[in-house]
Amino acid sequence: MGSEQLYGENPIARRQTDQYKREYVHSFVRKWDELIDWEARATSEGSFFINILKERGVQRVLDVATGTGFHSIRLLKAGFDVTSADGSPEMLAQAFDNAKRCGFIMKTLHADWRWLSRDIHTQYDAVICLGNSLTHLFSEQDRRKALAEFYSVLHHDGVLMLDQRNYDGILDNGFTSKHVYYYCGDNVSAEPEYVDAGLARFRYRFPDNSEYHLNMFPLRKDYVRRLMSEVGFQQVKTFADFQETHRVKDPDFFVHVAEKLYHNEERPLKSGVGVPYSRPVETARDYYNSNDADRFYATVWGGEDIHIGLYDHKADTIVDASRKTVRHAAAMVKGLGPATRVLDAGAGYGGSARYLVTHYGCRVGCVNLSETQNARNRELNAKANYSLLINVVDGSFEDLPLPDHSVDVVWSQDAILHSGNRERVFQEVERVLADGGQFIFTDPMRSDQCPRDGLQPILDRLHLDSLGSLRQYRDVLTELGFQELAVVDLSQHLPTHYERVLEEIRANQWQLLRVCSEDYIERMKTGLQHWVDAGRDGRLTWGILHFQKT
Repeated sequence: MGSEQLYGENPIARRQTDQYKREYVHSFVRKWDELIDWEARATSEGSFFINILKERGVQRVLDVATGTGFHSIRLLKAGFDVTSADGSPEMLAQAFDNAKRCGFIMKTLHADWRWLSRDIHTQYDAVICLGNSLTHLFSEQDRRKALAEFYSVLHHDGVLMLDQRNYDGILDNGFTSKHVYYYCGDNVSAEPEYVDAGLARFRYRFPDNSEYHLNMFPLRKDYVRRLMSEVGFQQVKTFADFQETHRVKDPDFFVHVAEKLYHNEERPLKSGVGVPYSRPVETARDYYNSNDADRFYATVWGGEDIHIGLYDHKADTIVDASRKTVRHAAAMVKGLGPATRVLDAGAGYGGSARYLVTHYGCRVGCVNLSETQNARNRELNAKANYSLLINVVDGSFEDLPLPDHSVDVVWSQDAILHSGNRERVFQEVERVLADGGQFIFTDPMRSDQCPRDGLQPILDRLHLDSLGSLRQYRDVLTELGFQELAVVDLSQHLPTHYERVLEEIRANQWQLLRVCSEDYIERMKTGLQHWVDAGRDGRLTWGILHFQKT
């Protein structure tokens, strides 16, 4: 292959899937590792990919966009069985040499993704497609075919990890790059010189003044997620800048983790490794991470408190009523002050945490399952200059990431219902509370009068088997050594609250449809009506429960 890229007289007209084969010329490939800077990139991404694969018990990996071998070699070093494929023979040759220098004989395969199953007859636990590689496919048919081929070579519980540039940011706001997570080489630039809805032409400049280009299709994040779902993947989670979080406001890159498993399937344990969250918590995490849910709660609830409110009048605003619940609960806690260490379990957007800091001076830790909500929480904390007073952690209340006896108060609002093992949640609360510590929480609960199948529509929507009850919560907490300080029955506010949310949707439906899908809004209206009906009929109870660890 020659050393010069040939685009003809009109480079921006070259928009064919096979164009990349003419772009990765020998001289460009020889400089690719200089662009990446392996050591800097390994430091920036850490063990993100390795951890995800190990959590799922993955052993056999197909790297379909090997490039010069960065990820294949990292996974070989971590003990995975890796097959390395690429459409560019120049890249594969360089990858093989790089692996050999690291002491590995790489299993390589020259393959076109669109006909992957023609050339590969082995099934894998995981397929990785990294390096912003899907962007080389310019037609939707090719993209669908490639993703379907990735799906076909995976085991029934396999996982696909695919990354992409944040083309949404480039198309909507122009190009910015922290140049930290991906192309880490010093004195090397990678930036677009032309962008439209169908082409992002990037220019790569090196210290020796050499210059190369890549013509790529600017993939939008939600478009890629939709394609993954449409070819058969059942669960798709998206992360930002190689971190297991969404706290980066304008990331350079997105990473999609797509699984063949359905939500209601158990992942078989392999090598003693399981999934990080229980099924109900994982379901809630996926929901609250979705763009529809985030935009809905930020718009209707105001983006601060997303729990049930207290209403003096039916016309009270949701924002005011929700804040009233926070004030009422805080007034019940004994001795709140600057020395009080509070854990908000299931913190949502962190409105309660900011209230406790503002009015009591407490130090607050927020543990929450949704990275999307956590990102908003951190952003609001920064605006209030509370970043040093409120610590936001991605995690589950079924396995709190805190030491024993480390907090004085555990606070939770309308979150515990999302657990499939509420006794485990209470055990974790008892573990992290100091002796004499207080536990104050609210939660929608099954009433004692509720028939066996009286909450089925609500349970189906939440993907839960049951809701807790006041009697169950009292029994478990008493057995764990808690003393009941107060149980305030506020059940009458539950149907009022959900009816107010319904009214807001109906009054502002056209505005909401600008930020949320119509399907989401219709399902939300149906679900809210179930809560209203069950609350009015006495099938649900709700209030503030206050206990102390003895």
